[in-house]
Amino acid sequence: MDVLRSSVDHRARHSRGRPLRPVRVARSTRLHAQSFPEPGAPVPARSALPVLSSICATSSKRDTPMIFSRSLLALSLAALAGCGTTRETRRFTRDETSALLKKLEVVSLDLGEFPFEGPSAVLDGDTIRVKGLNASMRLLGIDTEETFKKQKERDAFDAGWEEYKKNMRGKSSRPVKMATPAGEDAKVFAKHFFEGVETLRLERDHPGEIRDFYGRYLAYVFVKKNGEWVNYNIECVRAGHSPYFVKYGRSRRFHREFIEAQKEAQAAKRGIWNEKGMHYDDYEERLRWWAEREVAITRFEREAEAAPESHIALTRWDAMLKLEQRLGQEVTVLGAVADVVQRENGPAVVKLARSRTSNFDIVFWDRDVLLNTGLQFKRGEYVQVRGVVNKYRSARGTDSLQMQVTLPGQVLAPSEQLEQMLSTDSKAGGVDRDDGE
Repeated sequence: MDVLRSSVDHRARHSRGRPLRPVRVARSTRLHAQSFPEPGAPVPARSALPVLSSICATSSKRDTPMIFSRSLLALSLAALAGCGTTRETRRFTRDETSALLKKLEVVSLDLGEFPFEGPSAVLDGDTIRVKGLNASMRLLGIDTEETFKKQKERDAFDAGWEEYKKNMRGKSSRPVKMATPAGEDAKVFAKHFFEGVETLRLERDHPGEIRDFYGRYLAYVFVKKNGEWVNYNIECVRAGHSPYFVKYGRSRRFHREFIEAQKEAQAAKRGIWNEKGMHYDDYEERLRWWAEREVAITRFEREAEAAPESHIALTRWDAMLKLEQRLGQEVTVLGAVADVVQRENGPAVVKLARSRTSNFDIVFWDRDVLLNTGLQFKRGEYVQVRGVVNKYRSARGTDSLQMQVTLPGQVLAPSEQLEQMLSTDSKAGGVDRDDGE
């Protein structure tokens, strides 16, 4: 298997709140990972470096531990590997493991080194399991194809590849996820990559983004090979088992490295980029869809750099705390539309998802305003909403934070369907496009 590697600078641990100090590596071609602003915690990140060598592992001697959270440990237990690891592996006592698990909910960029069970903990190309964790881990920047987990999937596949793809897509307007031989190949790649690994290093992309919508921990996974920390996420893309996954935003730390890894895989026609392989045939459509979402997220984050106190991403662990602090003040929030609830009596409510069990309500008393925002066409998509945070008390006496929208201009939610409808109605003289600006 043609596998190229990326190495990451070995960094010193935090010392009393000071940012990590990069350690020099003997490579003049070192690339610098993108940094991002974080009030009170400016942590410079170093990039992964392409290294043309085999995937054989070397000493897993512990360098500088990082701080991580509970689910990232689970990921760490499943992400370090090599073809011939030495016996200088780091052993973790029960008490040390317990202490590491407690750190998984800590707000930090660098999470540390964690014990790992090896290939048996690899569930598929982008999911690993860590013993003792109550949730799995989502590996940042990658989205490998699915593996065959159910017999009915195998039976459907056996009916014929083209028919299988057609049936799985059905009438969906968006690309769907499904089990494929390419997904099985990605799992094999991961198992080989993590073979012999007993210790992982886990890092976040942003200190405040701990879990995803489904409650999974978010992390980059590093393993030590030939004396260098190697970023599995980037190498999975380089090997052609996943595109650079930006559906939930670009990598703040390794954007350039992911792009270069994908270009290399595409040029070499590896994995999913080989037209003869049995993989998704709609990557052009997928990448375009993901890019549209990434633009919305990146635009918000750039605005937030200039006004961090008034811009709140609902994906952050402290989003509701910040909204509570801004009660009665105007803020701009970023979130994905989970549902649009319209009843005969009362206002329409657009629910912006924070997790599977938590939403932030955007209230519309005027249905025409909702229509003009286009939010009804944006289920599952990221949107920006500007308004005053207020508190609502239900008939049961429970309080919840919400935001009311009275003008279409408070919402930034581009929609092709909306533009088509407005274009048609405007020709008929039927829609007033007052945006409140």
